[in-house]
Amino acid sequence: MSTLPKPVRTFVVPLYVVLLLAALAVNVFAAEADKSVGGKPGGKPAVAAPALPVEVVAAKTGDMGTYLNGLGTVVPLSTVSVKSRVDGQLDKVLFEEGQIVNKGDIIAIVDPRPFEIQLAQAEGQLAKDVALVDNARLDAQRYSTLFKQDSISKQQLDTQESLVKQYEAAIKADKAQVENARLQINYSKITAPVTGRTGLRQIDPGNIIHATDVNPIVVITQLKPISVIFPIAEDNLPRALEKLKKGQPIQVEAYDRQRSRKLATGQLLTIDNQIDVSTGTVRFKAIFKNENTELFPNQFVNARLLLDVKRGVVLIPSSAIQQTQKGTFVYVLTSSDTVTARFVKVGETQKDTTSIETGLAAGEQVITGGAERLTDGAKVQVKKSPLDNSKDNSTLVKDNTTQKFK
Repeated sequence: MSTLPKPVRTFVVPLYVVLLLAALAVNVFAAEADKSVGGKPGGKPAVAAPALPVEVVAAKTGDMGTYLNGLGTVVPLSTVSVKSRVDGQLDKVLFEEGQIVNKGDIIAIVDPRPFEIQLAQAEGQLAKDVALVDNARLDAQRYSTLFKQDSISKQQLDTQESLVKQYEAAIKADKAQVENARLQINYSKITAPVTGRTGLRQIDPGNIIHATDVNPIVVITQLKPISVIFPIAEDNLPRALEKLKKGQPIQVEAYDRQRSRKLATGQLLTIDNQIDVSTGTVRFKAIFKNENTELFPNQFVNARLLLDVKRGVVLIPSSAIQQTQKGTFVYVLTSSDTVTARFVKVGETQKDTTSIETGLAAGEQVITGGAERLTDGAKVQVKKSPLDNSKDNSTLVKDNTTQKFK
């Protein structure tokens, strides 16, 4: 270029600048065109986002119970330590450990021979005193005749009548001794004071036992019916008392520790007369028939007290409930196969079902599966939810409170 004339070099430099600016303008225009059609560099058109697969369930109408929950303890209505009322040798044991015995059954026998001898002695003394009183009465009759004939003094007659009264008093004492001896013989047959289950035997046959012994022969625990005592917060006490005062039966259910299996259904028996100030709770006592011994003494159970039943509420699976900082919402399926987020007011939750107080109507379809990838207005592809079935299982309360307990 050094050989070109000076005017020519001045013209060539601006031409290079113009060509460079034109190339940059073409690239910028192509990039803007790609953005306008949503494509990528290179002119490829954008691909629409695919519909997300979701599971839906239609909201239903049903009944939902309001429950009060408490960790309770199974307490038998009667627990009796069986002891001997008499002193003697334990002759026989007539029960097996763990056996169910009925009230009045003979479960052990103390050697009755010493008491039989005492009975014979008391009966002999009674017969002797009866003979004496008979003779004293005859003498009193003779003295009375002689006194009328003025053959004896009044003092002799009074002494004889007093002797008759002494013998009559002795007969009363003799009869008491006879009855006491017979009672000791009855006490030598130890009977079950209640119907229940026997525990482990603590005294073996052949031992000498006394009425003052500390250890019992056996402990009998009543199992049918049986009670459960559980604490409830004092804030819930007024509603429970109001229903109890009206005489309305209040259903109570007992579940295992994991609350996965219902053990028994009973009813509220009574409420304690004071609040525990250290815990702010009051003790409730429920009674259960316990026909199949589902409940065992001192067992820990989860008690659920049915306080009220809300009829005709909207019910949905609990898996449809979504949480955000702004509140609780559900994804509702629209007619255009899209979802919309709707805030709702949640009521009671029982097992896998939740009641909705406001924000949702029966029949509307809510998302129960695949909601973690959704946004408001997202396109979805509906799949049938395993939670949806043709049968209406929306009633979560069964009324078992009319059963009677004895």
